[in-house]
Parts: sequence; structure tokens; C-alpha cells
Amino acid sequence: MTRETLAALCLFSVITSITPGPNNIMLLASGVNFGFRRTLPHTLGISTGLCTLLLSVGLGLGTLLSAFPPLHTVLKVLGSAYMLYLAFQVASSHQLTSVATPAGQATTHSQPQETTLSRPMTFFQAVLFQWVNPKAWVMAVSSMALYTSASRPYASVLTVAAIFSLLNWPSCSTWAVFGQSLRGFLASRTRLKWFNIAMGLLLAASVVVMIR
Repeated sequence: MTRETLAALCLFSVITSITPGPNNIMLLASGVNFGFRRTLPHTLGISTGLCTLLLSVGLGLGTLLSAFPPLHTVLKVLGSAYMLYLAFQVASSHQLTSVATPAGQATTHSQPQETTLSRPMTFFQAVLFQWVNPKAWVMAVSSMALYTSASRPYASVLTVAAIFSLLNWPSCSTWAVFGQSLRGFLASRTRLKWFNIAMGLLLAASVVVMIR
């Protein structure tokens, strides 16, 4: 891979990873509701899941989907249903949960209580979510089509997957960090309620984009 191609891949990875999408909407909401530390497994799951998706597409899954269009439809339907479920969870959460302080004491800007969104997305849930995330599919297919080499197919697929995944983590994590920085402003139950409703609606809107 030439320096020019590597630079283009790095720029593409950062831009596509940091721009708004289902993952980043969820990370922003999770950062607000749970803080960055509890959202960390979610961020790592995104990058790991994206890596597995990139490798699968690069090693032939994209060809399989082209050969069997109904399989793509099934993934689209499952993805839509799951994203609408997540959107409802986010929109229904109206209370901040506690964040551990360095001294080990739990602090929160409001009294924690069990809500619909009672815990952040786990590592494995985030990994699996990439397989029904439309933006992740676009990122995987586009990067493999643009930056892999026919003369070195396996090496280039591994290189693209590794670089993309490594740059994806700090890019998407900025949304969780930003979410945590908003916890003070959103300590008000009313503000938090409308913030989560807005995040839920944005996530649901991304389903419309996927269907179209």
C-alpha cells in the first residue's frame, strides 16, 4: 500500500467513524446516561464488531450478499427492528445513573433508579450490532472496494481492517466523552427526558434512511 493510499484510508476511516450515525447516537446517549467509563465496553465492541465485518466483507461476504439478495433483505429487516427497539429504550430513559468516582464512591447528578435504559450496551451487544448497522455496512463495503488490492487480496484486506478498526475507536469514543461532559447540564430530569427523546428519534430516523 502506497503512502498516498494509506493516508487516504486513514482520512476515510476517521471521517466515516466520527460523523453521525447509529453508533455515535447511541454512544452520545450512553455517555450522558452512564458516563464514559461504563460506556467503554460499548466503544470497544463497536471497533471489534466493525473489524469482523470488514474482514468478512473483504473475504467474500459482500459477494455472497450480491448473489443472494433475499439475505440482504433479511439483514435489513432485522436491523430495522432492533434499531427501533434501541430507539425506544433510549427515548424512554429519563434518569441519570451513577458514575464511580476515583475514590470508588458513586456519584450522580440525580438519584439513580431503574429505567428502561438501565445499563449501557455490552461489548458483545455492540459487536453484534455492527452486523445490522447500515452505516457499518456502507463503511465496510466502501473501504474494501476502494483500498484493497487485487494483487495482494488477503494482505490488503487485513491491512484495511486493522487500520480502520484502530482509527474507529478514538473517533467514535469522542461522542461518549462529549456525552459525559453534558451530564451536568442534563442533570435536570426534564432536560434529560427531552435529550433522550431526541436521541431516540434520531436513531429511529436512521431506520428510515436504511429502508430507503
